[in-house]
Amino acid sequence: MSRTRGISGTGAGGAAAGVNLPGLRSHNAALVLDLLRTAGPDGISRLELAERIGLTPQAVSKITARLRAEGMATEAGQRASTGGKPRTVLRLVPEAGHAVGVHLDRDALRAVLVDLTGAVVAERTAPLGLGAGRAAVVDGVTREVTALLGERAVGALLGVGVGLPGPLDHAQGVLHKVTGYPEFDRFPLRQALEGGLGVPVVVDKDTNAAALGLAAGGAGESFAYLHFGAGLGGGLVLGGVVHRGARTGAGEFGHQVIQLDGPVCECGNRGCVEALCLAAVARGDIEEAARVLGTGAQNLVALLDIDTVLLGGRTVAARPECFVRGVADVLTERGRRVGEEPVPVRVAPGAGREVAQGAAQLLLGSVFGRGVG
Repeated sequence: MSRTRGISGTGAGGAAAGVNLPGLRSHNAALVLDLLRTAGPDGISRLELAERIGLTPQAVSKITARLRAEGMATEAGQRASTGGKPRTVLRLVPEAGHAVGVHLDRDALRAVLVDLTGAVVAERTAPLGLGAGRAAVVDGVTREVTALLGERAVGALLGVGVGLPGPLDHAQGVLHKVTGYPEFDRFPLRQALEGGLGVPVVVDKDTNAAALGLAAGGAGESFAYLHFGAGLGGGLVLGGVVHRGARTGAGEFGHQVIQLDGPVCECGNRGCVEALCLAAVARGDIEEAARVLGTGAQNLVALLDIDTVLLGGRTVAARPECFVRGVADVLTERGRRVGEEPVPVRVAPGAGREVAQGAAQLLLGSVFGRGVG
């Protein structure tokens, strides 16, 4: 049985700044909550929690008593014991906390409200994108999130996560030169949204957010998420952790040059994967777009030795079989040349909500002791 190590005594809180969840007073409490979450509605006993975390049963009993008193955990019945009286099992209370995830695309917005398990309990979409400009974007996100929260009563609100095209500074919440939208260069989006919403806000690249959500959902330890919507980007998970790079700029997948004399891209280079894919889609050649996407994916596989390629975004969703087949064909041919099994290619789960749900995970990760980088 795998074991998650606890820390003796009370550690630093794992919640995002400003969150009023008193149960998150220690690293150990976060580990208990994470095990309660993964156990699902069937629950898990205190003795199992102690064995998995590496704490004494007495320490776990104190933690779970506090979590129950604060509404984070509750009893889920009893389970037969191998000796002695039946064991009481506990489960997470999903509605005890919520987070909002926002996908701010180039031309549309999607916002979801999720509970502590990451399940979507409310959703809104709006025709708002980066092209509207700074003030309109801040006002629009504030308006849609406020309306979303007004649709139902929620438990403690952890905050709002926002995923949008990069590059950007994830740590500071400041945008850089977003391709095609120079007005947003050096714009402190996190600060602006926190001022309007009055709750903690985390900002990350759309593809990083999606990769984080997919990793939390069990997508694997090493994969690439390739998002093809109005533009093209990539999120990387290496060793179970989202890879952002030293300057949080990793994953600009769409702007790798694969044709030196190709069409000019909005980033200023020629022959970028994004420019070639968009040009192919514009002329109705989806097979060519898939082949180009596969060529870019092949470079990632060769460079990083990833295990899986996941595809998402509305352009992929319009012809998923074609894109999966086209990318897989390129990777299969590579595998044949180098004598390796081809890396599998799948459509990412999420039904178009991958980025928004992943943005919510930027907040949920702190509840369960899972750092987001």
